[in-house]
Amino acid sequence: MIVISDTTPMISLLKINRLDLLEKSFGEVLIPNAVYEELTADKRFIEEAKTVKDAPYIKPVPVSNPEAVRILRMATGLDQGESEAIVLTDERKADILLMDEAKGRAISGKMGITVMRTIGILISAYEENLITSEEVRKCIDDLQRSGRHIGERYYQMLLDRLQ
Repeated sequence: MIVISDTTPMISLLKINRLDLLEKSFGEVLIPNAVYEELTADKRFIEEAKTVKDAPYIKPVPVSNPEAVRILRMATGLDQGESEAIVLTDERKADILLMDEAKGRAISGKMGITVMRTIGILISAYEENLITSEEVRKCIDDLQRSGRHIGERYYQMLLDRLQ
């Protein structure tokens, strides 16, 4: 399975100290170079950057067609990381794109790309018995405390799936 991630799901998992769920759920996760830079360049988040750099299952890779990224950015207003993630997903014929931003998800959907949000990662990990329902609830609480927005509909969907 080929999985590509945008920045936001990784930031969310870093905030709750559960980046490990990516490896447990997917094995290897590819990130475009722009996403890697977003995750590692900010001096305010040195510990988080170190976690990303030290994770052998996170693989930064370049997009093959930077012109496609430029055109996508101009046509949609998406940022560099989102645009590279979408283009890389298309180039690699990836199975899943991890992305939370609504505009990016909508554009990806129109391109036929399967998108999974952070909540989807937690649901998947739970359904694969990688984490317990109590751990999922703790993750959600931690996400909310860290300022990550979780839509009520998705929050309820998650609670409905927990046993």
